[in-house]
Amino acid sequence: MLFCPSCANCLLVDQREQGTQFFCKTCPYVFSVNQKRSKRVMLERKQVDDVLGGPNEWVDVAQIDAVCPKCGELKAYYKQIQIRSADEPMTVFYKCVRCAHRWNEN
Repeated sequence: MLFCPSCANCLLVDQREQGTQFFCKTCPYVFSVNQKRSKRVMLERKQVDDVLGGPNEWVDVAQIDAVCPKCGELKAYYKQIQIRSADEPMTVFYKCVRCAHRWNEN
Protein backbone atom coordinates (compact mmCIF):
# COMPACT_ATOMS: atom_id res chain seq x y z
CA MET A 1 0.00 0.00 0.00
CA LEU A 2 1.40 3.34 -1.02
CA PHE A 3 0.31 6.86 -0.17
CA CYS A 4 0.44 10.04 -2.17
CA PRO A 5 3.38 12.25 -1.06
CA SER A 6 1.47 15.46 -1.77
CA CYS A 7 -2.01 14.81 -0.32
CA ALA A 8 -1.50 11.58 1.72
CA ASN A 9 -4.39 9.69 0.08
CA CYS A 10 -4.09 5.98 -0.65
CA LEU A 11 -2.85 5.38 -4.19
CA LEU A 12 -4.92 3.26 -6.58
CA VAL A 13 -3.48 0.74 -9.08
CA ASP A 14 -3.88 1.05 -12.83
CA GLN A 15 -2.82 -1.67 -15.32
CA ARG A 16 -1.91 -0.34 -18.79
CA GLU A 17 0.06 -1.52 -21.84
CA GLN A 18 3.06 0.55 -20.79
CA GLY A 19 3.06 -1.05 -17.32
CA THR A 20 1.56 -0.79 -13.89
CA GLN A 21 1.23 2.54 -12.19
CA PHE A 22 -0.12 3.92 -8.95
CA PHE A 23 -2.20 7.07 -9.18
CA CYS A 24 -3.92 9.45 -6.81
CA LYS A 25 -7.61 10.09 -7.40
CA THR A 26 -7.41 13.52 -5.71
CA CYS A 27 -4.35 15.10 -7.27
CA PRO A 28 -2.38 14.47 -10.51
CA TYR A 29 0.36 12.35 -8.83
CA VAL A 30 1.35 9.18 -10.74
CA PHE A 31 3.99 6.60 -9.70
CA SER A 32 5.08 4.19 -12.45
CA VAL A 33 6.28 0.73 -11.43
CA ASN A 34 9.30 -0.33 -13.47
CA GLN A 35 10.37 -3.39 -11.51
CA LYS A 36 8.91 -5.84 -9.00
CA ARG A 37 9.05 -4.56 -5.43
CA SER A 38 8.22 -6.18 -2.15
CA LYS A 39 8.71 -5.36 1.48
CA ARG A 40 8.19 -7.77 4.35
CA VAL A 41 7.47 -6.42 7.82
CA MET A 42 7.56 -8.77 10.78
CA LEU A 43 4.95 -7.79 13.35
CA GLU A 44 5.67 -8.00 17.06
CA ARG A 45 3.40 -10.22 19.13
CA LYS A 46 1.28 -8.36 21.62
CA GLN A 47 1.84 -9.24 25.28
CA VAL A 48 -1.28 -11.05 26.47
CA ASP A 49 -2.46 -10.66 30.06
CA ASP A 50 -3.37 -13.83 31.89
CA VAL A 51 -6.95 -13.02 32.91
CA LEU A 52 -7.27 -16.10 35.12
CA GLY A 53 -4.42 -15.09 37.44
CA GLY A 54 -1.25 -16.64 36.07
CA PRO A 55 0.92 -18.96 38.15
CA ASN A 56 -0.61 -17.75 41.43
CA GLU A 57 -4.24 -18.23 40.38
CA TRP A 58 -5.00 -20.92 42.99
CA VAL A 59 -3.12 -19.33 45.91
CA ASP A 60 -5.38 -18.36 48.83
CA VAL A 61 -8.66 -19.59 47.33
CA ALA A 62 -11.50 -21.09 49.34
CA GLN A 63 -12.57 -24.75 49.50
CA ILE A 64 -16.06 -26.08 48.91
CA ASP A 65 -17.85 -29.42 48.97
CA ALA A 66 -17.82 -30.49 45.33
CA VAL A 67 -17.37 -33.93 43.79
CA CYS A 68 -14.42 -34.20 41.41
CA PRO A 69 -15.57 -35.79 38.13
CA LYS A 70 -12.17 -37.47 37.69
CA CYS A 71 -11.30 -39.04 41.07
CA GLY A 72 -14.46 -38.62 43.17
CA GLU A 73 -12.84 -36.43 45.86
CA LEU A 74 -15.45 -34.51 47.89
CA LYS A 75 -13.46 -31.27 48.35
CA ALA A 76 -12.31 -28.76 45.73
CA TYR A 77 -10.84 -25.28 45.55
CA TYR A 78 -13.08 -22.76 43.80
CA LYS A 79 -13.16 -19.22 42.49
CA GLN A 80 -15.72 -17.14 40.62
CA ILE A 81 -14.86 -14.95 37.65
CA GLN A 82 -17.10 -12.75 35.51
CA ILE A 83 -15.97 -13.75 32.01
CA ARG A 84 -19.09 -12.77 30.08
CA SER A 85 -21.23 -9.66 30.08
CA ALA A 86 -22.57 -8.27 33.33
CA ASP A 87 -26.09 -9.64 32.80
CA GLU A 88 -24.76 -13.24 32.58
CA PRO A 89 -23.99 -15.32 35.69
CA MET A 90 -20.42 -15.66 36.96
CA THR A 91 -18.41 -18.73 35.96
CA VAL A 92 -17.24 -20.93 38.83
CA PHE A 93 -13.87 -22.61 38.36
CA TYR A 94 -13.00 -25.68 40.45
CA LYS A 95 -9.72 -27.49 41.14
CA CYS A 96 -9.68 -30.85 42.90
CA VAL A 97 -7.79 -30.94 46.21
CA ARG A 98 -6.44 -34.45 45.54
CA CYS A 99 -5.74 -34.83 41.78
CA ALA A 100 -5.67 -31.13 40.69
CA HIS A 101 -8.27 -31.80 37.95
CA ARG A 102 -9.96 -28.58 36.79
CA TRP A 103 -13.54 -28.03 35.65
CA ASN A 104 -16.03 -25.17 35.56
CA GLU A 105 -19.74 -24.38 35.74
CA ASN A 106 -21.68 -21.29 34.88
